[in-house]
Amino acid sequence: MGDPLNAREDAAEALGMVARAAGTYLDALPHLPVRDATHAHLIKDLDGPLPAAGDGTIAAIADLLRIGTRAATHSSGPRFFHLVVGGATPAAQAADWVTSLLDQAGGLWVASPLAAHAETVVLRWLKELFGLPASHGGVLTPSATFANLTGLACARHWWAQRHGVDVTADGLVGLPRMPVFSSGYVHPSSRKALQLLGLGRDVVRELTRDDAGRLDVEALDRELASSGPAVLIGNAGEVNGGDFDPLDEMADLAERHGAWLHVDGAFGLFAAVSPRTAGLVRGVERADSVAADGHKWLNVPYESGVAFVRDRSLLGRAFGGWNAPYLPEPDDEFVNYNNLGPESSRRARAFPIWATLRAYGRDGHRAMVERHQDLALRLGRRIEEAPDLELLAPITVFIVCFRYRPPGVPEESLDDLNRRLGDELLEDGRVYVGTTVYRGKVALRPAIVNWRTTDEDVDLLASVVREIGARLLTAEA
Repeated sequence: MGDPLNAREDAAEALGMVARAAGTYLDALPHLPVRDATHAHLIKDLDGPLPAAGDGTIAAIADLLRIGTRAATHSSGPRFFHLVVGGATPAAQAADWVTSLLDQAGGLWVASPLAAHAETVVLRWLKELFGLPASHGGVLTPSATFANLTGLACARHWWAQRHGVDVTADGLVGLPRMPVFSSGYVHPSSRKALQLLGLGRDVVRELTRDDAGRLDVEALDRELASSGPAVLIGNAGEVNGGDFDPLDEMADLAERHGAWLHVDGAFGLFAAVSPRTAGLVRGVERADSVAADGHKWLNVPYESGVAFVRDRSLLGRAFGGWNAPYLPEPDDEFVNYNNLGPESSRRARAFPIWATLRAYGRDGHRAMVERHQDLALRLGRRIEEAPDLELLAPITVFIVCFRYRPPGVPEESLDDLNRRLGDELLEDGRVYVGTTVYRGKVALRPAIVNWRTTDEDVDLLASVVREIGARLLTAEA
């Protein structure tokens, strides 16, 4: 087909093909297995040599739809409980199509006042939703990892200033190691952010009071008394058991000792939306930086993170000042978000967030948060009623940590049994949930975060776990 200019008349038809396929796919989605092994072979249809002339727009999109709607992991469906993956609400999904249609360069006001203003509005709305001060600075990012990177980059700049160094201009040479403290709940994304910032993945000192990883507040107080300027990482939602660090107490210590408090609220920050769960994040409004992830509990498409910083000037000092004459200077009125975060080229990821917040509002998102907690508690009851299941952690928001524990199976055999059960669940595909290790025990940890999930879906999860577990036991007998 050659030059895409020759295919300009195919654009509307190609989008129409996707729209027509979407209706059928979305209608079927609640009933599809999360992974259909009978279609797995279709993935290989993506292979082949790079075409010389090309097969044309219509043929390429038709093939991608044929393969994708069958062979994709149906992670936007109601029974994808693996990891912490939300779906995309109808408004967010449609807005994501608009994002691709308009294809805005979202980092510079001059390139897209529309995208820049939408980001400004979305950041204000999110601060209202989370109960954060309106004076906080913010920026949208591709993920919670990038949001943690953004917040911790500001922390690094703040810390280096305490040692008389402009780390943006001069780097880390000559500086001591930055003290970083957290509980055992610290997530790999925070460690990765520290790694990328040149501070070291293993710089974090975990101060814990038990084998679950709960924070030892008294030990933290003692360490801060002698550490000099330090950074604390509070965790609003731990990924295995769903517990929360005591953010209010950490904020007290940060104020007392002059430390920086960063909160990783990738999914847990959304607990602020409901009075039932808001106590879990009390104190987050006093944090110096906060990270969250929209493609988790907000249920917007990938990629969608957000970082907030109390001292808004630090975002520009950590990421701006490129000294490039073709780029506009920072401006308080016409915000250039590529000066406030790690990205330069940015899609207009504010559009799906704007659409879902506009469509469902504060009340709709509160209802979703509460419904997911209710579903988690329902699953917890199913587990406690079953003679062969064991709940391992209290349920806080939407993570349910449990294991298969049939009568008569010795303790030393349970880890292997649950690992094999986790593998079989993923292969079976009716429900999707993986394993973790919690307090030294191999466990399942479904995360109920998709807006489509219902009572029927969590009941199916419990029954499939028991069915496959019993089959594994029978095979061993």
